[in-house]
Amino acid sequence: GHFLEWGSTIVFVTSALAIIPLAGWMGTATEEIAVVLGPNLGGLLNATFGNATELIIGIVALNAGLIDVVKSSLVGSIIGNLLLVMGLSMFLGGLRFKEQKFQPVIARLNASALNLAVIAILVPTAVDMTSIGIKESTMQTLSAAVAVVLISVYILTLLFSMKTHS
Repeated sequence: GHFLEWGSTIVFVTSALAIIPLAGWMGTATEEIAVVLGPNLGGLLNATFGNATELIIGIVALNAGLIDVVKSSLVGSIIGNLLLVMGLSMFLGGLRFKEQKFQPVIARLNASALNLAVIAILVPTAVDMTSIGIKESTMQTLSAAVAVVLISVYILTLLFSMKTHS
């Protein structure tokens, strides 16, 4: 956009249009790999690369120092998945089936993961808002520690899911 002297709106629209076919190709490639790797690893690949656009935007925003954009993106993604995807699934399932069944263990696991995500976002914010004279380096260390905990829990949750679904 800078060299062509395009406005930011045109750059945004063309970038968004470029991502759409790439997401489709990535989904197709992931499904092909999943056939070879099996349902567990295939599901993991689908979950990871299904969010590739959000992941890339988050990394670019982090590198640019746009931490509030990353936080908003995470919150929006969580709310979108919880309310839109799950709510729509329940609604459409209810139209087709009078009674639906779910696995209580998985429901508890998802609820715990949601609680952990909320706490992980709130803790650094609460420390920053309630502490006077706290150094930026201390906040970064706290945020990094929270990130390590979240990544560890994610990996353990994946291992649990792969073990219980095999």
